[in-house]
Amino acid sequence: MDDETPLYGIDKEIQARIDSKYSVEREQEARKWMEELIGEPLPSDDFAESLKDGAVLCKVIGKLLPGQGKFKQSRMPFIQMENISIFLRGAEALGVPKHDLFQTIDLYEKKNMTQVIDSIFALSRYGYKAGTSPNYLGPKLADKQQKGTYSKDAANAANATFNTYQYGYTGGANQSGMSFGQRRNIAGSDPYAQYK
Repeated sequence: MDDETPLYGIDKEIQARIDSKYSVEREQEARKWMEELIGEPLPSDDFAESLKDGAVLCKVIGKLLPGQGKFKQSRMPFIQMENISIFLRGAEALGVPKHDLFQTIDLYEKKNMTQVIDSIFALSRYGYKAGTSPNYLGPKLADKQQKGTYSKDAANAANATFNTYQYGYTGGANQSGMSFGQRRNIAGSDPYAQYK
């Protein structure tokens, strides 16, 4: 962070909150999963630096979606960010929801490495579900619940029961005898005396 612009005020508070959520254990799990998947160690001990050029990420997508993940090796920031974008598009193609993915700047400028790791965890689950990853990180993806099937007779029986007892008793309900906005009169007095 020596060469970055210093943060002040609310920006500094937000960054401190993001940094406090970072987990080294989760980083190590993500690193191990990626190395096993692509069959080679990451190029640097610094996780963010290993991923910054997007090459490793594209190799991961290439393993999960064969034919995807073509990348270019370059030191030019634009090319590196394009590689990261290729990874993100591949993850979406695999089914990872957009809200589970990081933004290019989160990785490239190390703005939110927690989100980067969360995205790798999500990608591993979707890859496992698709059958292209041997294992997954974090909790398993839930299977979609099947809609129940009901017969028309069962639905009609349920409606009949509901309509009969919906007011708490079988006689139905009405508002006769109820008055809104009027004062309560003592028994025996004429309730319409005030209007005469």
